[in-house]
Amino acid sequence: MHAAVQNGAVNATPAAPSGGRADANRRRIMEVAFAELLRDPDASMDQIARAAGVVRRTVYGHFPSRDALIAALVDEAAQTVADAHREGREGVADPAEALARATLAVWEIADRYRLLVALAQRSVTMAGIKLRLAPVRKECVDLLQLGLGQGVFTSPLPPAALAYVHEQSLFGLMEAVNEGALPASEAGRSAATTLLLSAGVPAGRTAEVVAEALDR
Repeated sequence: MHAAVQNGAVNATPAAPSGGRADANRRRIMEVAFAELLRDPDASMDQIARAAGVVRRTVYGHFPSRDALIAALVDEAAQTVADAHREGREGVADPAEALARATLAVWEIADRYRLLVALAQRSVTMAGIKLRLAPVRKECVDLLQLGLGQGVFTSPLPPAALAYVHEQSLFGLMEAVNEGALPASEAGRSAATTLLLSAGVPAGRTAEVVAEALDR
């Protein structure tokens, strides 16, 4: 137990459990919570505990609140996105091809998490999500800088600003799929195409690059 001070009062709160069994419980709770929250965005901690086969106290031992649980899921999603972005562009010299492959790799992850992102906006806030994506954004800036320097990309925007445009485009496409405005089956291609076009890659070259990336 440790003491937490809040509004001048000292509250006893349980220390986070540790050890192999505790780690396994945490992993199990997160996996079940992800599934439950996608099924029912209003799922309570009690519902999640029952679905995970643990008592409510066990869930709160790992996550002091529902928002903390959602934040942990978003942290995991952000790391998975970062890994996918890196692996997607690995070994690709051409910036346009690297952008297309990285976008398609990220979209595969984003498609799985898009409902979680919509849910997280109600608790974690977009500012928190953007903060978690900062490492990915930096990689995007570096890739865009390289492409602009080589003349592969053309844009009146500096790389950092263009990276924000791309990030918001992906969030917009996620929302479009969530709202039924875009078929999920077309979203990956649409995402890669949108980002290449907004980076100034000609339409013909964009279609060719995206098609090749999809074939791979």
